[in-house]
Amino acid sequence: MRSRKEYIESLRDGREVYFKGQRVADVTQHPEIRLAIDHAAIDYDMAHDPAWRALAVAEENGQAYSRYFQLPLTEHDLLDRSRLIEAATTLGGTLVVLIKEIGTDALFALHLVAHELDKRKGTQYLERVRKFHAYARDNDLALSVAQTDVKGDRSRSPLEQEHPDYYLRIVDETPQGIVVRGAKVHTSVSVNSNEMIVLPTRAMKENEAAYAVSFAVPLNTKGLKLITSAYGSHHDDSHFDAPLASRHRMLETLTVFDDVFIPHERVFLKGEWEFAGELAKTFVEFHRFTAISYKLPLVDALVGAALLMAEYNGLERVKHVQEKLAKLVGYAETLRALLRLAALDAKTGALGIAIPKPLVVNMAKLHFATNYHQMLAYLVDITGGLIATGPSEADLENPETGAYVRRYLGGRKGVPVEQRLKAINLVKELTATDFAGYQAVLAIHAEGSIEAEKLAMVREHDSARCVALAKRLAGIVNALE
Repeated sequence: MRSRKEYIESLRDGREVYFKGQRVADVTQHPEIRLAIDHAAIDYDMAHDPAWRALAVAEENGQAYSRYFQLPLTEHDLLDRSRLIEAATTLGGTLVVLIKEIGTDALFALHLVAHELDKRKGTQYLERVRKFHAYARDNDLALSVAQTDVKGDRSRSPLEQEHPDYYLRIVDETPQGIVVRGAKVHTSVSVNSNEMIVLPTRAMKENEAAYAVSFAVPLNTKGLKLITSAYGSHHDDSHFDAPLASRHRMLETLTVFDDVFIPHERVFLKGEWEFAGELAKTFVEFHRFTAISYKLPLVDALVGAALLMAEYNGLERVKHVQEKLAKLVGYAETLRALLRLAALDAKTGALGIAIPKPLVVNMAKLHFATNYHQMLAYLVDITGGLIATGPSEADLENPETGAYVRRYLGGRKGVPVEQRLKAINLVKELTATDFAGYQAVLAIHAEGSIEAEKLAMVREHDSARCVALAKRLAGIVNALE
């Protein structure tokens, strides 16, 4: 098990990273990127903290390793994984750590698809997947996943695009490996992980076989370029004014593959176009379970902040406030119940791997995403306009203004002004700042769009059973039967 220090040191490897147009020589020394690194290091801290070690660490044959790398074989394994993700995200100020969650989601999917691919095609991908899994587990590596292609014109397939590199593709092959070219987008934690797992983003046709590719690649590989998003980089460093963004950050990149060489032993899909869509879908089945696990601290924070502000503003007994609080509580607890049901009703896949029930997982993600912005509106309403117009910590500390702030911005009797302003600033972070905007975009687009979740629900639903019931109740006899 690596320490925080060892993890940070592993990132000094000459990777090609750009931030706001400038090449970053050492990601561990860049202030914005270092904030993301320190956030990600929460995972490594938990493994060495007696309070969290039993949850964060698994043991097998006398070997201790991060629980994230444990293949889930039972519903209890899934629940333990979910609890770990929830705990890490809570320590991360409602922002998911993701430094191992997403990578192991991909590894679970690769085990399942490689097994089926080997069975049908006589390939040996599963052995490669297992070797890479063991390598990442035994070295306690940080993993990112690049799945979403830049896509170009969304109405066109890969071969119909203006140029062929809007989707990542194989452009050459040698006896030693393959060469890939193209770009992926929305690649989370890429600047501060050790290895990147690449997955296809969609189903492919036979003439699109070059785009059916999956592999693992170190982040300092020649030709791999990480262009970092600067969104949210103008945060306030004050813990008073920005209690979340001043401590926690996650970065994404436009990930460019400029003729990157991948050795054959690290390739998990090479032109088997029939399996591109299956791999993309299987990954999402695990990753949406991760998603609803890491949403729990965020929805709990919305509930807690609303209750706190109702108390501080003296509004607990106001009828419309009570109604909004009830809706917030119902929103959060429904998500928690759906998560638990998805694990308890898991199906057993190949190799004994437990797969969270896809129908329920997608129901949970859809519930979260489609109600999220309304919950923010309830919280804003309860809190009040000081979210946008309140003074800063500097105004509170200035002898010329601090007395006025304390005199005029009090709320309920007995609540210090500093406490009320801190609570308001938390709500501001959850609803109105770049940090809030980041979370709001994630609610809609992360782990797949709302429409993708609807399609998955329809696909996974046992429609035949319901139609048969309706026919029986209506007394309909199918003439073809």
